[in-house]
Amino acid sequence: MRLPSVAILVDTSRSYGRDIVRGIRRYVAEHGPWSLYLEPRDLRSSFPEWLKNWRGDGILSRTVDETMIRQLKATKLPVVELRTSMLKHPFPFVGIDNSVIGSRVAAHFRTLGFQHFACVQDASENFFLERRDTFIQAVNEAGFDCPVFQSKRSNWEQHQRELADWLRDLPKPAGVFAVNDQMGFWVLDAARRAGIAVPEELAVVGAENDNMLCETASPPLSSVRLRGQAVGYAAARLLDEWMTKKRLPKPGERHLHPPGDIVTRQSSDIVAVEDPRIATALRFIRQNATASIDVARVARECALSRSVLERRMKALIGRSPGEEINRLRFAAVEKLLLQTDLTLDAIAAKCGFTHPQYMAEAFRKRTGMTPGTFRRKRAG
Repeated sequence: MRLPSVAILVDTSRSYGRDIVRGIRRYVAEHGPWSLYLEPRDLRSSFPEWLKNWRGDGILSRTVDETMIRQLKATKLPVVELRTSMLKHPFPFVGIDNSVIGSRVAAHFRTLGFQHFACVQDASENFFLERRDTFIQAVNEAGFDCPVFQSKRSNWEQHQRELADWLRDLPKPAGVFAVNDQMGFWVLDAARRAGIAVPEELAVVGAENDNMLCETASPPLSSVRLRGQAVGYAAARLLDEWMTKKRLPKPGERHLHPPGDIVTRQSSDIVAVEDPRIATALRFIRQNATASIDVARVARECALSRSVLERRMKALIGRSPGEEINRLRFAAVEKLLLQTDLTLDAIAAKCGFTHPQYMAEAFRKRTGMTPGTFRRKRAG
């Protein structure tokens, strides 16, 4: 029996591309075997010459320019595109829903109590602008302004001086969204040059969760995870259906996957409220939400009556103490569902729930899915 031959033209220089390849590999392990062409690539790697006359079965590609689009079309093979939905091409697209990223970061900053916000944009890609626009929209809808810094890549030193000056002028404490991890890395460097304390004066969150950039940054950079494995798996499945003639994709059809959670590192690990007792309460809740704490215990910890605590916290972050405890508990449930194979009983015990049945029913009401369905749909 002849093995299907598939070429993977995906950049492996960043974590997202490597995660896509892992997702493809997982699909092939479950539904293959396939014969795979794979080589180390970056975004500017050229189209392999030998593919022009290749008698293969399909291609999975992250494409950056019109030249490569033309070369892919010339193969007359099934091609699934994993990067650009903006260049004109006839290929189906599988990728991340970037419209969710900006609003998710804004909600993260609001959860931490920030009332000043800013964004560092990168205009080199439309999906970066989409992240910027949804962040600004979410901040504006909450009643706040959002100044924007336009990154200029031409002269590094000049760029960093201008960025440092811009950061100095921001009202503080501020939550700064960098539309990708490269911008986030540069923001942290500029803040250090300007003598601005991170995260005490500026909390910074990037997007894409590139391990090298995030963990090399000083301090380490918080970032939105992109779920590349889910994208790679879905793209491989779509290509398989196309190659086996089970389904013919429509030209340009789009399959968008929501991003993952925000991986919190030191750059945004802060409670930014001016009320010291509410800051104490929030810090205590964050540290102990998955233990058996209640609102009365939180009130004792910050030396406030329950009614005063409820009123002040609601005014500052828009949630009551009980709502904040539940939000963090269910966030922990989601994380364990996606990152472990623990049973629901074990997850309930780890997340502060006495009864697994109550946790499962409350989870369904919050998400519209049972924990098992959530785990299957969102894994990767």
